[in-house]
Amino acid sequence: MKAIRRPFRAAAPTKEGPRINREIRVPQVQLIGDDGANLGVVSIQEALASAAEAGLDLVEISPNSTPPVCKILDFGKFKYQSQKKASEARKNQKTVEIKEIKLRPNIDTHDYEVKMKSMLRFFEEGDKVKITLRFRGREMAHQDLGLKLLFQVKEETQAIAKVESEPRLEGRQMVMVLSPK
Repeated sequence: MKAIRRPFRAAAPTKEGPRINREIRVPQVQLIGDDGANLGVVSIQEALASAAEAGLDLVEISPNSTPPVCKILDFGKFKYQSQKKASEARKNQKTVEIKEIKLRPNIDTHDYEVKMKSMLRFFEEGDKVKITLRFRGREMAHQDLGLKLLFQVKEETQAIAKVESEPRLEGRQMVMVLSPK
């Protein structure tokens, strides 16, 4: 006996953004005119008629309130302004990156200073810094030297950075994360 297969039905596409004009399916709405004046609670037919009379669209601003708040405005202009606002917000936001600095327990003073300079530059740019201290071979027996070095870094950056995660051992490496204040 063969199983009966039903045809696949895709879900109806959901529309992005607010509902406009005939998409609004409620009997009454709180209407705001094109000049921003509150026109009170009116039937949907009256709201659509006044929007058509003004030559504009009826846009649902707050669908979750009772009754829903609708405003008479030019939908194309409204959409354009909201896109512009969103792109402006994206432009002003800064993504925080995690930069990694790799050290060794027996690092030379000059090499250490170079690493510290780059670390300070990362903090000025607003990025977090992950300090990885790698142990090789017999260096694992002297983890106290690595811990001492990480505490030295912590002390030197105390004025401009705070410790996000204290030094901890992960296998053959010790890790500490600092973030700018």
